[in-house]
Amino acid sequence: MKFDTPAVKNPIDRLKVVGKATERIDGPLKTTGTATYAYEQHAAAPDAVYGYIVGAAIPKGRIESIDLAQASAAPGVLGIVTSHNAGKLDIGGFYVARALAGPEVDHYHQAVAIVVAETFEQARAAAQLVRVRYARSAGAFDLAAAKDSSQLLPARPAQASSVGDFDGAFAAASVTLDAAYTTPDHAHAMMEPHATIAAWSGEKLTLWTAIQLVGWGLRDIAKILGMAKENVHIVAPYIGGGFGGKGSILSDAVLAALAARQVGRPVKVTLQRALMFNNTTHRAATIQRIRIGATRAGKITAIGHESWSGNLGERPESATAPTRILYAGAHRMTRLRVAHLDLPEASAMRAPGEAPGMMALEIAMDEMAEKLKLDPVAFRILNDTQVDPESPHKPFSKRQLVECMKLGAEKFGWDQRQAKPAARRDGRWLVGLGMAAGVRGAPVVKSAARVKLGRNGIVTVETDMTDIGTGSYTILAQTAAEMLGVGLDKVVVRLGDSQFPEGAGSGGQFGAASSTAGVYAACIKLRALVAQRLGFNSGEVEFADGRVRAGGNSRPLLDALAQGELQAEDAMEYGDLSKRYAQQTFAAHFVEVGVDAATGEIRIRRMLAVCAAGRIINPMAARSQIIGGMTMGAGAALMEELVVDKRAGFFVNHDLAGYEVPVHADIPHQDVIFLDEVDPTIGPLKAKGVGELGISGVPAAIANAVYNATGVRVRDYPITLDKLLAHLPQLA
Repeated sequence: MKFDTPAVKNPIDRLKVVGKATERIDGPLKTTGTATYAYEQHAAAPDAVYGYIVGAAIPKGRIESIDLAQASAAPGVLGIVTSHNAGKLDIGGFYVARALAGPEVDHYHQAVAIVVAETFEQARAAAQLVRVRYARSAGAFDLAAAKDSSQLLPARPAQASSVGDFDGAFAAASVTLDAAYTTPDHAHAMMEPHATIAAWSGEKLTLWTAIQLVGWGLRDIAKILGMAKENVHIVAPYIGGGFGGKGSILSDAVLAALAARQVGRPVKVTLQRALMFNNTTHRAATIQRIRIGATRAGKITAIGHESWSGNLGERPESATAPTRILYAGAHRMTRLRVAHLDLPEASAMRAPGEAPGMMALEIAMDEMAEKLKLDPVAFRILNDTQVDPESPHKPFSKRQLVECMKLGAEKFGWDQRQAKPAARRDGRWLVGLGMAAGVRGAPVVKSAARVKLGRNGIVTVETDMTDIGTGSYTILAQTAAEMLGVGLDKVVVRLGDSQFPEGAGSGGQFGAASSTAGVYAACIKLRALVAQRLGFNSGEVEFADGRVRAGGNSRPLLDALAQGELQAEDAMEYGDLSKRYAQQTFAAHFVEVGVDAATGEIRIRRMLAVCAAGRIINPMAARSQIIGGMTMGAGAALMEELVVDKRAGFFVNHDLAGYEVPVHADIPHQDVIFLDEVDPTIGPLKAKGVGELGISGVPAAIANAVYNATGVRVRDYPITLDKLLAHLPQLA
């Protein structure tokens, strides 16, 4: 099915099931511990043995020798895989770091071996007996040092944008800001570690694995191992969080496959938590420079954003993305540069680009508002745009950012904010309010599904779309129930299997809108088959309450099954609407903080997000997604930082004891409001994703609130008390 014109009225618009707050249909399985995650597929692989990965002890250099004698002789050991017996390995198409070191070591904790034994404890004990001798070589680990050095890779055209004469307009502006901001490396720190069970049957490989995009995984494991995709089967029904860190194939899957092939039995591998932070991927640190020029009345005339990041590969952190789309301004410039660093690979993490970019941009907007003596909300409203500022011929499909800000200001009590910093106290606490805008793209991608109508009246939906804790099972069930006029209790959804039609996968905030559209397409085809069976005109048919109606006639849906079960398969593909319209989601974030006047301790007191993101398919799940993003934003603002040892070349705090993330006590009451919106340019459901909007802008809102409370402007995240103490107002 091709979607190339804006959606008109269709069966989804009945909103009998879609649009209703619905408990997750997979919730009982997860809360009772009966959902089978990758490492728990005991029935599928009952004779599995255990693999334990040995990580490199140096960040860069060569393996001179590996002594496996003691490890091989240890109790229970069945085999050991290293680069010497692994065979030729390629790299994937998404993640580009090599899964197995040898002879070169590319980064710290890159796998150098996997030890396989009958039990996990035996594999772990034997892994300590692997003796590796290295020849260390010099590496680059310091982004600030690399920023202006030969380590910068040549810039590509896509990494820069220019409209008008930025330099001239900035020089001529009446009021200007030129400031630098930094964000550190971040870890995904998802609850479920990377895990895989691999089993071979002849030349056929099955992976039960934790992965966000099954289709990408199929492509990448086949490429890495040099085998046909048709010989790979991936199963991933449940994933315990990903945030971009499980986008495709990583070392757990590659090494499990290699080990299973060597020992001739299924092999279970999970990355030990302390290995994950340096073995897998992360969000890259950035150094950002933002320049804004404006008239004295507050109209932006020039806006420039430059960002530097480092990577083992060549992919930059696209932190300039929000500046290219969020505010008006005739003269514009953005530049991305990436330096080669010998740290682990940097890649996608929740809202890549927008999340770190807005950490800088939305502080800069507050600083500019203060220079202009304008309220921060008013300044942003003054510079709103209803067209893509880089392509004025392209209107936004829907843009209710101003409405988000106005409603948020009203609901949050923004009029109580003191413009003068450090002017409000509550006992020992300095109290401040802050806000920031949020933006994240609303892309859609091809997504397919199969829908079956069984003799028992059960509708079964099958697609390799994944549910990483986001609620995919439920929204796909809602879509099918709405389209076929049945209750949710009559719908079964099966996900995460590469033998199902290829769905969108989970990532980039495209999963929900794309995968539901794929189910819609399959249901349209199934509706036509039902109508044909019943002798109805498919163009007039209505499905409701378990019945099919057309032209004054009504028959039970089950009557269509008299000649046997029905099934239909289709994919939703897209035309050029994304080229004709700027398709984005928007939010306004408001935060109140308290800062201890003596110690600098920061406490978030309340948070509000007002979001405009198309039709909300399941308000309950969508709210959870937004508050999850807000919580991650709090972590990014106040505590999260992968600390780089710039001499030894690795992330020092590589476990959940040292890498701090928010806990319940850190997070106060959170409110979420969704504006009433439909966007017919996105797809037949007129819905957009929300999974990454919730984090975009939140750290800056917190930073702005801390400034309002204390008068201390921190431009280097995270905002920790040591950055406040020397500058806090004098105690009374």
